[in-house]
Parts: sequence; C-alpha cells; structure tokens
Amino acid sequence: MLTITRTLSLDESELSETFIRASGPGGQNVNKVATAVQLRLDIPRSSLPLPVQERLLNIAASRISADGILTIDARRFRTQEQNRADARERLIELIRRALEKPKTRRATKPSRAAQERRLEQKRARSKLKQTRRTKSAVE
Repeated sequence: MLTITRTLSLDESELSETFIRASGPGGQNVNKVATAVQLRLDIPRSSLPLPVQERLLNIAASRISADGILTIDARRFRTQEQNRADARERLIELIRRALEKPKTRRATKPSRAAQERRLEQKRARSKLKQTRRTKSAVE
C-alpha cells in the first residue's frame, strides 16, 4: 500500500514500474545498469475518488498520455532504490495537490470610489501626456 493521507492510499497493484537505463554522466554504469524508473498510474482505473482524478488530470496534463496513464520518470539518483522512492514521493505529492479543492471564485464588483479613483488617474495621465505633445502633433 502506498499511503497518501491517513484516509487515502493506493494499492501496489495499481502502480507499474519499469527500470530503464538513465542518460547523462555516470561512465560505464550508465550503459550497464538500468537505474532510472518509469512509474505509471492508470488514472481512470485507479481507486482515487473521481474529483481527485479530474484535478490530477488537470495538474499533471503534460505527463498524462491520451489513455489517461500518468508517467513519472525518476533518474536523479544512481541507484534503483533511490529513484524508485523519488518517483513514488513525486506521485504522492501530485495526488496530495489534487486532493486540495480549489477555492470557488466569487464575482465581485469594484466600489464606486475605486471606479472614480481609476478614472481620475486616467484623466491625470491623459493630461500629462497632452502637455508633452508638440504643437504639430496637436494640430
């Protein structure tokens, strides 16, 4: 079980891990050892609540395939264990972000005084620019 919060956890069977060779520096180790991890979660088939799934699709849109599979690549470290833990930690962080309900926006209206201040600032700015004009531009 992958624990996300006290009340929410994912079963290990919902996750798919593939170990691949990492790119970048590392000498022969890079060519021989598959230390990078690709962690996959099939969001539509996961046990996550539907609102969380929808927010997760929005938050991590660039990492999600057309089938709704979230892919996290972890290749920061030189060992499989560290990269695996890193990928799982990043997945947990994404899901925790998706758990937060966004605040609903309430439409507001500027006060009459605020509108008047704005219009007065516009008039003052216009007057300032008028005084900078040359006579040929005015005529």
